[in-house]
Order: sequence, then C-alpha cells, then structure tokens
Amino acid sequence: MSNSKIRHALDITREADFAGWYQAVIAQADMAEESGVRGCMVIKPWGYGIWERIQRVLDDAIKATGHQNCYFPLFIPLSYFAKEAEHVEGFAKEMAVVTHHRLKSEDGTLVVDPEAKLEEPLVVRPTSETVIGQAMSRWIQSWRDLPLLTNQWANVVRWEMRTRMFLRTSEFLWQEGHTAHATKEEALEHTLQSLEIYRSFAEDVMAMPVIAGEKPENERFPGAVATYSIEAMMQDGKALQAGTSHYLGTGFAEAANIQYQDKEGQQTLCHTTSFGMSTRMIGGMIMTHGDDDGLRVPPRLAPHQIVIVPMLREKEGDAEVLAYCEHVRKALAEHDAFREPVRVLLDSRPGKSSQKRWDWVRKGAPIIVEVGPRDMENGKVAVLRRDRLWREDGKPDFDFAERDDFIFSAASTLESIQSALYEEALKRRDENIRHDIETFEALAEHFGESAKKPGWVQIAWSRPTGDALEAVVEKLKSLKLTIRNTPMDADKPEKPCFFTGEEAVETIYVGRAY
Repeated sequence: MSNSKIRHALDITREADFAGWYQAVIAQADMAEESGVRGCMVIKPWGYGIWERIQRVLDDAIKATGHQNCYFPLFIPLSYFAKEAEHVEGFAKEMAVVTHHRLKSEDGTLVVDPEAKLEEPLVVRPTSETVIGQAMSRWIQSWRDLPLLTNQWANVVRWEMRTRMFLRTSEFLWQEGHTAHATKEEALEHTLQSLEIYRSFAEDVMAMPVIAGEKPENERFPGAVATYSIEAMMQDGKALQAGTSHYLGTGFAEAANIQYQDKEGQQTLCHTTSFGMSTRMIGGMIMTHGDDDGLRVPPRLAPHQIVIVPMLREKEGDAEVLAYCEHVRKALAEHDAFREPVRVLLDSRPGKSSQKRWDWVRKGAPIIVEVGPRDMENGKVAVLRRDRLWREDGKPDFDFAERDDFIFSAASTLESIQSALYEEALKRRDENIRHDIETFEALAEHFGESAKKPGWVQIAWSRPTGDALEAVVEKLKSLKLTIRNTPMDADKPEKPCFFTGEEAVETIYVGRAY
C-alpha cells in the first residue's frame, strides 16, 4: 500500500518520532491527560474502560486459582520497612513519606503545622509486602491455614524522576497478589502458576506476544530469591517488562514473623510469593498495536467492540435511521464473542458521521459501522475493520454487507481481528530477534547509533553471579542494554557463554527497555 495515498488520522508517525507518536495516540484517543501533579495523570473514560476490562478478565483468572481479594492501607509505618533492609534499599529513593498530619493558616497561606508531626513517618504504599506480611503473621497459626492466597487492586506511589503516561508514572494502578505456603516447592509452583496467568492474559487477551522467563540476579525484585517476568517487544524494538512474579523465600516471613505450626507441632517459617501487573499494560498495548491513525484495541479488551455511527441529516428521516441502527445494536448485543455478550455502542451524538468515525478510529474501536438512509433502504451496513483500515487506492476499506449477514458474522469477525493483531505482533517480534551475534564488538555495532529498531539479541549464558555478573551488567550498561530474561522453554545452547566463554547453561535475551 502506498502511504502517499493515505491521509492518516494523526499528524505524527511512528517512523518519524515514536515517543511523540505515543503521546499523540493517548491525546487523540482521549485516554488520559496531565493532572497538575508531576508524574500523575487523569485517566479518562476510554482509558479507564480499557483498565476495567483488564481488571475484570485478570481478576477472574486470579480468582479461578483460589485467591481472594482484600484491601490493605495506603499508608505503611516506616518501621515495617525497617525490618526488611534489602527490600527497603530497593525502593528507598522512590518512597513518598508523610511526616505531618495537619496544615495551618499563617498570614493567609496554608503551611505545615510543626506541632502536627507524626510520631512515626508513614510511607505511601510503593508495594505491600511489608504491611501484608504483618497481617499474615496474625492470620496464619497452623498448617491448616495454608496456603493463604490474597490479591488486591490498588494504587501505589513510586516517586519517578522521568515519567511517561501509563508506562512510568509516580502513581499508578495495579493488582498485587501475595501468598504464603508451607514449603519451597509449593511456593515455587505458585510463582510459576502466576507467571502463566500473566502469559496467557497477555497473549490471549491483549494479543501481545511475550517471552516468559526468569530474571537474572541483578534484576530481581528487592528481597526476592527468584523473579520471573513476561517480556514484550514494542514496535520500536524495545522491551517492556509486562508482569512479574516473585518467589520471596522465607526472608519476608522471618522479618514479619509469618510462622505456622506444622503437623509435628513445630513452628516453621512460611515461604511467600508476590506477583503484580499494572496500568503499564495499557502503554504496552498502545506500543504493540497502535498505527499511524491512532490506537488499535484488541476486541477482548475494547470497552466497545462495535460502534454504530448513524449518518444523521438533522431533518426528517433521522428517526428511521436511528431505529434501524437500534435494531442492529440490539441484535448484536444478543450474540456472544469470546463467551461474553458483544459490547456494542450506538453513537447517536449530534455531529458529522465522518468526524465521529475518525474519533472511533483514533480510539481503536475494533469494528466501526456506518449507516445512512441509503444503507437502511437497501438493508445494508457499511463495516470498517480497525485492523485493516485502508484499501490499495487509499480510501477507507468499507465492506458494504447485508445487515443480517453482518450481525450473524460479527462475533467471528471480532475473533479474526483478535488473531490478526496477535499474529502481526508475533511476526514483527520474531523478525527482530537476532540469533547470530557472536562477539561484544558485533553486539555494540548492532545497537549502534545508526540502528533505528535493533530489537533483541539472543545469546548463550553461563549464569555468572557476584562480581562476574556485575562486570557483565556494566559492559551492557555501556551500550544502554539490559538482560531481559531467560526463556522458560529454551533448549540448552551448544555455544559457550557469550560473556565468560564458560559452558552455557541457558539462553538470555538482551535489549533496550522501557
């Protein structure tokens, strides 16, 4: 297709300025806006509707594995963190701390009242291991209380210096699961089960291909024994850590005194885990599926999977067109897609239908249907699939379908769009992973300044630790690279370790990341 024939809905392209394009998609899709507080955003209805879909589908999957939702305080006493030194060190620079509980007026200006200093500072929740650990120590007494599987949906605060909407904000929304188990084996099994929930959700629901694997020692969650992640490739070739699951060992249990009496009557420390996924996934969806016309939302996530736009003339005949559209809306809503009723909206707002069409194109609604008087008379609808917007001649690729045929095929069309978005992203990812780089010099050349989308490099790895690992990390840092993870399903490589020359035990991916 010749792009010169097409006038895209956005004024900026991914090729020209990927970062600027990302911000333009969010603005033009009316997803979020600045809040007046650095690093915090207002999530608008379309953006929050996508988050609600993430919540609903992921919450069902988490509950299906036996977790129960609860809620823990936003404010955590500083003393709770002081018990876990390694954990605190990992978050210390990002913590927001409350030290006073009152303001007073002084010369017409509100100031902090020095007389209202708290006896103990309170940390605004950066993550909840410490406060949940204190609760677990009260809730768990016997082996009969295990496993304890909890989850909460909440906001957290990490005072970021460089922020970007959805991807990295000082306040963000997320889900965090926390569990306690009798043995290491049970806890590790649960850690990998949680990772599989994330992998399945990312690929099956978000149409975002990911690589599930273990993070290296230097990338572990503060205080964790092992951290696992799903890693997705964005259209600019950078990696996005899309979800993490951690085996915490007994360290947090020891700090919080999470013990149980086993069947022999002995007091034993629990093995704990945690796992989390956040609004960062929305940023990942934008950078995985968006195009130069704006957002493209996978049908399983879209708040409205089908939007019907009547062509109203503001004169006699509009009522009949609206009635025709309402018939289509009602009939569609009686069908199922992905084992749920089709989510369909009739956009009867005043205004030009072409303008409303492009509003929904920029928002990424999977199917946009236009209906005018002539369509009504002929028993037809004009259908536009968001995953394939343009014809070869540069005009919108409308399918003028029989009304009833469209209604009965809509669910399969939505499933086709879901699959097409996934396959497109999978093909792009696999084409941008190099397997043939053998030396550090070649690695440096591959990620050089002239490389626009270098993607990832897969290399053999001997799992060095301590100073040897630190030396590797520093070499990679000189190229602005990080180790993403070790894929779970990779075969042992035949080559020696890329960095140490020793026998390799696994494969790792290296790349630049958000």
